[in-house]
Amino acid sequence: MRERVLEGLTRTFGRSERPPTVIRAPGRVNLIGEHTDYNDGYVLPMAIDRAIWIALRPSSAPAITIHSLDFDQTDSFALDAIEHATGSWADYVRGVAWALQQHGYPLAGWEGVLAGDVPVGAGLSSSAALEMAVALAFAAVAGWSWDPARMARVGQQAENQWIGVNCGIMDQMISASGTQGHALLIDCRSLEAVAVPLPAGASVVVLDTATRRGLVDSEYNQRRAQCQAAARFFGVTALRDVSPAQLEKASDRLDELIYVRARHVVSENQRVLEACKAMQAGDPAWLGRLLNASHASLRDDFQVSSPELDAIVESAVAQPACCGARMTGAGFGGCAVALVRAGDAPAFGDAVAASYGSRTGLTPRVYVCQSTAGAQVLT
Repeated sequence: MRERVLEGLTRTFGRSERPPTVIRAPGRVNLIGEHTDYNDGYVLPMAIDRAIWIALRPSSAPAITIHSLDFDQTDSFALDAIEHATGSWADYVRGVAWALQQHGYPLAGWEGVLAGDVPVGAGLSSSAALEMAVALAFAAVAGWSWDPARMARVGQQAENQWIGVNCGIMDQMISASGTQGHALLIDCRSLEAVAVPLPAGASVVVLDTATRRGLVDSEYNQRRAQCQAAARFFGVTALRDVSPAQLEKASDRLDELIYVRARHVVSENQRVLEACKAMQAGDPAWLGRLLNASHASLRDDFQVSSPELDAIVESAVAQPACCGARMTGAGFGGCAVALVRAGDAPAFGDAVAASYGSRTGLTPRVYVCQSTAGAQVLT
């Protein structure tokens, strides 16, 4: 991918004496902790070996010109007059530039090309990877230091206020600050991040259902509003502050729908903390049981699964090599994640694909993922 963007830069903008800069920002898979991030809770994602890449060089004009190799489209805009674009990928670039200005960062012009191998709409955070790649490109050109937590906030603001998706901070945070060989326990209130080792002898396998969802048009924003209603009932800032005992004590006074939404979030926070203990103990079976419980909660209480997600999770857990599996991402389509005995991952993927295909008529994609570092400038 590095050579692809470098060749694309020369092909698109011609040769130059100025050396190019190459940026890489990874997608992510969330092992456990779904819909907890915007409730100030805990999440446990890992950065994966699929990423958005940008090759760029400074421009004398106070403007950005960027070409997407994947979409074969070019977008240009002046930094002193940023407006919404018609293309979805281009709006993420513009949104990050706008958010950086809102945070007071000085911007300088550049020209570049981008490409990636993070599947779009699959729940692997292609949008956050793009946001962090663009933010790091601006940092590299303008010369200001890279602060992962602050840049995650910038990306979140772009997504919330420019794109219109009320996402939490997790996706941008893990793309900005991932640690190779580890997942990150992220406290979404303080943004404190602790590296947690992946269990030895276990592989993380992403199972793409070949179905897609659009967050702006889905029920994602509705779920967030339901969580906020539950927090208001308890008089707290977010559901992070509600204990399982408090929730159960109020179960007969809460609207039934609001109660089950809150039950997922409160119990999921507990599962994340327990998952960290399982990983530190090197116990993949314990971790797998927590993944299974998470999927059941997302399916039944939060109701963000889908027939395809359920089918692929059921196909996964039926395999002897699988420790556990669940949907990952916002839901309504996209991917599941499975924890599998490392040596059996290829055969596991083939078996799940065959089972899922016979049940749905769809052809899934299977990715055995490695944990990588977060956003980087590569020389």
